Amino acid sequence: MRTNYKEERAWRSRRMLLFWRNCGSCEKICRTVFDLDSIIRQKETLEARTTSPDFWKKEESREVSREIARLQRSLDSWNDVERMYSDIVTLEEMLSENEDDDLQREFEQTAEKLRKFAEKEQMLLLLSEEHDSSNAILTVHAGSGGLDSQDWAEMLLRLYLRWAEREGFSAKVLDILQDEEAGIKSATVLVQGEYAYGYLKSEKGVHRLVRISPFDAAKRRHTSFASVDVAPELAEDVPIEIRSEDLKVDTFRASGAGGQYVNRTDSAVRITHLPSGIVVGCQNERSQHMNRQVAMQILRSRLFEKALQERQQELLAIQGEKKEISWGSQIRSYVLHPYTIAKDHRTGFEMGNVQAVLDGDIDSFIMSFLRWKRQK
Repeated sequence: MRTNYKEERAWRSRRMLLFWRNCGSCEKICRTVFDLDSIIRQKETLEARTTSPDFWKKEESREVSREIARLQRSLDSWNDVERMYSDIVTLEEMLSENEDDDLQREFEQTAEKLRKFAEKEQMLLLLSEEHDSSNAILTVHAGSGGLDSQDWAEMLLRLYLRWAEREGFSAKVLDILQDEEAGIKSATVLVQGEYAYGYLKSEKGVHRLVRISPFDAAKRRHTSFASVDVAPELAEDVPIEIRSEDLKVDTFRASGAGGQYVNRTDSAVRITHLPSGIVVGCQNERSQHMNRQVAMQILRSRLFEKALQERQQELLAIQGEKKEISWGSQIRSYVLHPYTIAKDHRTGFEMGNVQAVLDGDIDSFIMSFLRWKRQK
């Protein structure tokens, strides 16, 4: 049995060695993907602007500093690629002389790390829309179906929190409406990190779950629905007109875990935008003022996203394309019984390991969506 195991490892290593040899000039490919020369020129140009005596007095200084930091992260990523590729070449030479188990394991781990990195960079190349690099405000709503849908909404919330953790993003629950029996009715999360919105915009729509209901004594199969809404967190200089007379503001005591300040005063805020019917809230901060400020930021983002959807609907109407863009457009199904599969209905992409998807492994779905959208 041990011999078969070693032979299998050696076969996998030979396949990976063949893959890297057939890549041709891997460095040239990576250099093209990164557009390294352009990044260096952009960074040098921006850094030259910061040497101006009055630069830091200008409003644009913060934006320029953020762009320099982003370009530096790209250069750091390139250095990581160079290091990993150099390690692979060295390990290849060593393995050609000695098929050592430890060397094979190290080669496989480094090759897999570089493969995942290359996939991530390919994904970033597809994120070219205006607000793709922004933070994301993600909201989950339970659909009709009672406890099953509320439980499903909580499962989706956990999925996105786990995904954010895997990606190294910061995820902060701003508002959550829990049910006394089970699950949640809604939750709003701020996901902070570069390209958070670009990634998560693929999740916008209705998500469908098929399973044996844990709330059905007869153990029957149930179908549950929950919707996901995603909007970019807008910069303060993005013009969104909100009139005070169009707002209804309610305050109440925050629910759930919260510490000594959160649950003792009417600090939670819920704002209704009367013309659009959009309702937002925040109960995570200590003071009513801070919660109101965050809720207004969520409202600005939602109104901006609504305006984009209305503009897209107008364009589709002009083009004569009969496609509904609405809350009811189902995008993905997660089937746990009688078989297991997660399938995206827009792209056709599917995964058999549904539990991994529910644990936050959705990068393949995101990548397939971005490619599909670019083709369209």
